[in-house]
Amino acid sequence: MTDWQRIADADFAVPDGTSRDALAAELAGALADPDPQVRDGAAYAVLATWISRGEFDGQLPWLGAAMAERFADARVQARAFAPLVLAWVTERGGYDGQWVRAFADWYPAETDLRGYDSELGWLHAVAHGADLLGVLGRHPQVQPESMLRLGACRMLAGTDVVWRDQEDDRLAFALALTLTRPELTAAQSTGWLVPIDERFAAGEPGPVPVFASNTMRTLRMLYLLADRGVRPEPAAAPLTLTRRDDVLDRVAHTLAAVAWFAG
Repeated sequence: MTDWQRIADADFAVPDGTSRDALAAELAGALADPDPQVRDGAAYAVLATWISRGEFDGQLPWLGAAMAERFADARVQARAFAPLVLAWVTERGGYDGQWVRAFADWYPAETDLRGYDSELGWLHAVAHGADLLGVLGRHPQVQPESMLRLGACRMLAGTDVVWRDQEDDRLAFALALTLTRPELTAAQSTGWLVPIDERFAAGEPGPVPVFASNTMRTLRMLYLLADRGVRPEPAAAPLTLTRRDDVLDRVAHTLAAVAWFAG
């Protein structure tokens, strides 16, 4: 087994005489390991760094296809970490429409939404999926409105898990990034909110349903990002949403319908 920590400590230098195919396969396996120290430790950092540096440019098609297949894996940690790797692959230039379809089928259907498990460690399916959604939402070969609708589907999907550890913020961030696509019309920038309005309107008196709580908190953060701008990278200048005022008005309208003080 490769000592990934040693590689990380050596500024992520690729070992001499080692097949990149073999390294990619071992790292891909580590990113599905049930041991969080293996999955979320040095191997995670090595894979992310080598992809971003172009060390695995020849392996991008294979890595992307492998991650897309993992959306149907029986192991929750394999499913939950697949979108992270697929986001790195896509940002580096790998792309296949089948990967997008596999992600779109999985994201709203995932039922294990635990952020953290005492044995498996971080799972974060909602947040990791949001990271990929944000990357695809800015990809020129992906229709941005399809990612906006996918985000709404994830919010509206039935669950008994209240999102925590800023998962709602991660999804709002992904939606805000998608909403910076310059070709978006006002209707495309706001139409994805219609099914949310319909679900809110069908609500009855009583405790707030879990999906509604998750959705409201996501939209509140989206409102903030729409107002202040969204940074694609921490040090980058904030980007303005293409239809900023339309989005602000429309999100405010949606939230007003479920605000007890807005009557």
